[in-house]
Amino acid sequence: MNLSCFKAYDIRGRIPDQLNVDVAYRIGRAYAQFLQPKTVVVGQDIRPTSPALTAALIRGLTEGGASVLDIGLCGTEEVYFATSHARADGGIMVTASHNPIDYNGMKLVRKESKPISGDSGLDQIRLLAEQGEFDVSGRTGQVTPYEHRVAYIRHLLSYIDSSVLRPLKVVVNAGNGCAGPVLDLLEKQLPLEIIKICHEADGTFPNGIPNPLLPENRSITGDAVLAHGAGLGIAWDGDFDRCFLFNEQGEFIEGYYIVGLLADAFLAKQPHARIIHDPRLTWNTVDLVQRAGGTAVMSKTGHAFIKERMRAEDAVYGGEMSAHHYFRDFSYCDSGMIPWLLVVELMCRQRKLLTELVGERMRLFPASGEINRTLGNPAAAIAAVEKHYASGAVNIDYTDGLSIEYPEWRFNLRMSNTEPVVRLNVESRGDQTLMAQKTEELLDFLNNFTE
Repeated sequence: MNLSCFKAYDIRGRIPDQLNVDVAYRIGRAYAQFLQPKTVVVGQDIRPTSPALTAALIRGLTEGGASVLDIGLCGTEEVYFATSHARADGGIMVTASHNPIDYNGMKLVRKESKPISGDSGLDQIRLLAEQGEFDVSGRTGQVTPYEHRVAYIRHLLSYIDSSVLRPLKVVVNAGNGCAGPVLDLLEKQLPLEIIKICHEADGTFPNGIPNPLLPENRSITGDAVLAHGAGLGIAWDGDFDRCFLFNEQGEFIEGYYIVGLLADAFLAKQPHARIIHDPRLTWNTVDLVQRAGGTAVMSKTGHAFIKERMRAEDAVYGGEMSAHHYFRDFSYCDSGMIPWLLVVELMCRQRKLLTELVGERMRLFPASGEINRTLGNPAAAIAAVEKHYASGAVNIDYTDGLSIEYPEWRFNLRMSNTEPVVRLNVESRGDQTLMAQKTEELLDFLNNFTE
């Protein structure tokens, strides 16, 4: 059996040919055999296929000798939290996040919610699952429901000073994913006027797959902000490990500027802390971190790389422009709930709109946002771009793909791990026109390599 659902950082596959109950059972047995855990936290998202996959996974784990703490319907970050909070030996979240409707998947962690990726055990688990020849376990694990939400909500609220909050009107769009139940609990603790759209968990996703990173999926939140006269809009993907923010004009705010905003907020409390960021867009983050007396540390894109670097540097916060935000006190894991709470606190404390908090930074460092292009030979395209643009560069970096920097503008071009596409990000120093011109210039150059 060749399990193509195993990817570099997690498990994702089409139902039922790439991922099904047999594969889920094998994954449970392989995980138990590889890690030899005593207890494993298991959670699931709202997709219709998740209950059957979760049951098969749990059967594999328990027959492999591991006991399961079942936290039921939840977001991915709740598995991270519960794994650390319960001091379990590992955790598995059954989710396809923002993938198409006929997909599902799993995210795996070990003790202390450390990620399991290809180079830290996922490849070995895949081989064991493919072979399907498992050791006879000396015991059968037990399944126990585990209540984590009270402690989880308390932990989320520990990041903010609720006494400074005021009745700000906020639109929240759970995307019919898993965020709704957590938002309901937070609402009871916060003096906010919360307007809920697409709130009920519904794995058929009647309002479309929850992925606000796609421009075509943003208008529903932005329109609701305008219709209700709200001061802020927030939308999540299906398993809510990413959150996306909209200003009072219903405009989507690139995650890049939220990284800088949160870095600055943490450094106001811990001036010499380390902040992790990804290589795609950097100037705004580095500028803010250095002004605040902190140290900006660049890491390769991807949650496994970011988390590893966070631990190595003992960084207080890390952020990716893709709206993944990582926190030292959250087991160095990403959360889609902590960021918006911090932003609301900043807005209330400073009595400023989100536009006022990030507007000047957007003018100082205008950015293209990530642009994807399907190419026949992505590697050849990147090599040609380097050859063409290297002359006159003040810095060339290969931390993740190709980053070329000039005095007044820079870009990053990287290949996807899973698709024949390249991803382009361009930024400038205070020159929107230059940024736009260079973006168009690079895209024209890449057109020479389309199929």
